[in-house]
Amino acid sequence: MFDSNSVCNPIVPGTRVDKDAMGKIVDETQYKQIVGSLMYLTSTRPDIIYVTSLIIKYCSRPTELHLQVAKRIFRYLKGTNQFGIYYKRTADGGELATSTDSNYAGDIEDRKSTKFVAATICACHAIWVRRILGELGNEGENCTEIRCDNSSTIKLSKNLVINDRSKHIDVRYHFLRDLSRDGIIALIKCASEVQIADIMTKPLKTEAFQKHRNAMDMCHITEVI
Repeated sequence: MFDSNSVCNPIVPGTRVDKDAMGKIVDETQYKQIVGSLMYLTSTRPDIIYVTSLIIKYCSRPTELHLQVAKRIFRYLKGTNQFGIYYKRTADGGELATSTDSNYAGDIEDRKSTKFVAATICACHAIWVRRILGELGNEGENCTEIRCDNSSTIKLSKNLVINDRSKHIDVRYHFLRDLSRDGIIALIKCASEVQIADIMTKPLKTEAFQKHRNAMDMCHITEVI
């Protein structure tokens, strides 16, 4: 991959990756090594989390299709190897804010959706981070905002009555309602075009991908030197 051309996006916009049942099998060990390397990078490169999570699913039977998707990630990394997250210092420490993406039947194989459940998991992570920040002396005075682009999810978090449309949701996920009621978190409606979490849940066009990447304070090292 050293001689490969770099690309501006880790996945071709609109790409649909599936089991590729009729595809040619590739070396499973090498594929797992590639996936493992990319998983390691996601801790500092959130811009590759989505596509890495896609190829992880096929470690038991990787095909040339999956390998090509993985190789494109390396081509993207080659052109952005000087990128990283810039942690800016603020006078007041700032307030914690999060984003969660709602995806209806987004998995093309099992048609699973991630709406209210995703928002609840996001809230749990937010509570954990709030506690960590508290231990570091940065107690947030305000409730934590969770930016969500799905109105139904926001309404469900405020509706204390479990009706026929929501009774299928496991009881443990209604923990989000308690947090919202107690003023610990607040679900805020945001437009899809400014939903930063989109970069981690779907293949975006290059312009949208780069805009969300910048919104996460990812930049080239020369921009902060």
